[in-house]
Amino acid sequence: MNSISIIGAGIGGLSLANILKQQTLDFSIYESAPEIKPVGAGIIMAINAMQIFDKLGLKEKIERAGNKIHGITITDESLKSISKTNILELEKKYNSCNVAIHRASLQKILAENIGLEKIQTGHKLLHIEKKDHFHLAFENGNTVESKIVFGADGIQSKVRNQLLQTGTIRNAGQKCWRGWVNFDLPEQYHQEAMEMWGKGKRFGFVKMSDKSLYWYALVNEKHFSQDLNLLSVFKDFNGLVLEILQATPPEHIILNDITDLSPIPKWYSEHLCLIGDAAHATTPNMGQGACQAIEDAYIIGELLKTHKEYDKIFQEFQAIRRKKVDYIVRTSRKIGEISQWERGNSIRNFLMRFIPESVNQKLGEKIIRLEK
Repeated sequence: MNSISIIGAGIGGLSLANILKQQTLDFSIYESAPEIKPVGAGIIMAINAMQIFDKLGLKEKIERAGNKIHGITITDESLKSISKTNILELEKKYNSCNVAIHRASLQKILAENIGLEKIQTGHKLLHIEKKDHFHLAFENGNTVESKIVFGADGIQSKVRNQLLQTGTIRNAGQKCWRGWVNFDLPEQYHQEAMEMWGKGKRFGFVKMSDKSLYWYALVNEKHFSQDLNLLSVFKDFNGLVLEILQATPPEHIILNDITDLSPIPKWYSEHLCLIGDAAHATTPNMGQGACQAIEDAYIIGELLKTHKEYDKIFQEFQAIRRKKVDYIVRTSRKIGEISQWERGNSIRNFLMRFIPESVNQKLGEKIIRLEK
């Protein structure tokens, strides 16, 4: 019998495990992958996430493994600035900064800090049922009973689908390639996250470490085909984009649909709680998907300091988090639509240049301020 079972060893599940460890609570994590290995591409841990990692004593280790990012710039195809957000003032205020890092490096730090023995790999959840306790059956034939279950198993969550029977996955109508490559990026971009907006397509890149660069490319789904050539698609972008694409090994590229989860009424039931993408998956346009999962873990940890009744904790957790994550899901989806316009781009870009940087900073602070 487990006291607490966490389904999923992604960034959300591992962050929750680190929070529970800090509270000296007993738990086990069940991960479908056969091992914790270097997969995926890059990610940016925003100031809100880094504040939490600071409380866990992991901030400096993550900063050393990644690259500090002090600004976010949106440009047109020619790298001419449309919108710029300098976050140095926010860094000083919150004693943290954005960090670009390879997902695998971040997961490794989080997993090693809780102890790899706490993670049961090769445990893909097959069925979960609530009786006196939860009964979990895995595809490898193992079964487990647990008093408390956290569903951190992503947008396709079996925990959510089987027990709460809710949630509609929405396709944003965009295809996204993510890649990483060893590349000598011009020095002017070393501490900047760059995103270039074209007609119905985008390209973003950010330095992750000394030589490693993370990039992503999006096109509207109606223009997608299996034999689509990215070099051809982005031939009208600044030559730096083509250099990055040409340097990237095919095995370092991942292709996904852009999706999110329509808001669901409840993230919890008796002795059960969803966190991260299982509860409120968002499109990646604000760079907050994993960061919001980390915030979920943090709030649960804060509530555990003063509450011992899990069902009350889960109810209060949703009450605290709901407004912010709904705002992020809604706003991120809208940004994704605007950034992928195929008409009116020059007018959009012209108007965006008149938005004061202070407005962008105010929006940024609204997102990175931790809730209580």
